[in-house]
Amino acid sequence: MEHLDEIVESILFLAGDSISRADICDKLQIEKKELNKSLERLKQQFSGNSGIILKEFGDKLQFSTNKEYSNEVASVLNPIKERALSKAAMETLAIVAYKQPVTRIDIEDIRGVGSDYTINLLLENNLIEIVGRKESLGRPLLFGTTDEFLRRFELQSTADLPSYEKLLDRLGKVSTRTDDDRLFNFENMPDDKRAEKSIESEQREKKVKMDNEIIDNDDNDEFL
Repeated sequence: MEHLDEIVESILFLAGDSISRADICDKLQIEKKELNKSLERLKQQFSGNSGIILKEFGDKLQFSTNKEYSNEVASVLNPIKERALSKAAMETLAIVAYKQPVTRIDIEDIRGVGSDYTINLLLENNLIEIVGRKESLGRPLLFGTTDEFLRRFELQSTADLPSYEKLLDRLGKVSTRTDDDRLFNFENMPDDKRAEKSIESEQREKKVKMDNEIIDNDDNDEFL
């Protein structure tokens, strides 16, 4: 394939995470031997003092920064990364505080975006914790706020939580919103969107009820 090296380089750069050789070969419709030759050339290109290196583990490929420069990279990017994520983290924390116990799927339904990273970040900072599992299909983890959350934001208990907007302000959220902000505000939704959310909630409640009934029936069967 013409320009295969450049194509593979672009794929690995944009992927961010690791990607398998099989996926690249399948989507580009090339032979594994052809891909391996391209990878050898890329490893030569990204070697030595290059800031980017090509890592291989198992069938996976991934671009990574050269560990020789990790301290300098961290000193520049970590503060930027923390600022960029603060809004998402605080938004996720507010949702957990008001909707707890809440699952990751519930959080993502409200925010409209994936929340794995922000949930892990809040767990690492002991602001939220796993409080159980939801009695539904797959038994997903339930999250709630911690005593550290109460201490940090000067609350006696979750009963002292202010309004949603005031909590966002207290958590450090800038009060001015943009059209790109995806905050949960049920009251300000258009009627059709509000109806959709109500229907979704009803459907989720029905599903949970059905799942619980199935679980109860299974439990009863054990004693028959």
